[in-house]
Amino acid sequence: MSGDLDRAADPIALFREWFAAAAAAEPNDPDAMALATVGDDQAPDVRMVLLKGVDQRGFVFYTNLESAKGVELAANPRAALCFHWKSIGRQVRVRGTVERVSDAEADAYFASREWGSRIGAWASRQSRELESDFALERAVATYTTKFALGEVPRPEYWSGYRVVPAAIEFWESRPFRLHDRRLFTRAGAAWREARLYP
Repeated sequence: MSGDLDRAADPIALFREWFAAAAAAEPNDPDAMALATVGDDQAPDVRMVLLKGVDQRGFVFYTNLESAKGVELAANPRAALCFHWKSIGRQVRVRGTVERVSDAEADAYFASREWGSRIGAWASRQSRELESDFALERAVATYTTKFALGEVPRPEYWSGYRVVPAAIEFWESRPFRLHDRRLFTRAGAAWREARLYP
């Protein structure tokens, strides 16, 4: 049984330790996480997004608010996340409610993105049907011209979400499928810990 799993009383602190280990070992995108949502049709939907921040408030990612995930989160502001780091044999699952980040947070992150990515946020009508490659190229050219001489502001329809965790499960691979599993569930301002059978 791993020492950090035994001594952790704070699931966010434990997540940070595991994330640092994954960042040192994973060849690509240790910040990739599966995001599961449910729309107003009650059908589950899942896709990969990138973690852009984590603290005691929750796990943050950014997107077009008019995308499929944005529409689904508007209809049902609950989500689940799954991180899987095969190189270190670990997985973390998160479930909770979802809230928008502040405008200041969204502005700061948007300003940190590469210039081309900021143009792309303006040009893409994310998740909607693309009429042709030319339509996207034309939109990129339009916004490239529009913002060529100044800053690229954050579009009103682009922001971030914070998954506020109600439950966080840590899974660590062990021989014979006798995996370590520890579940943290929020109990008011504190966390309740439980060990799970593999």
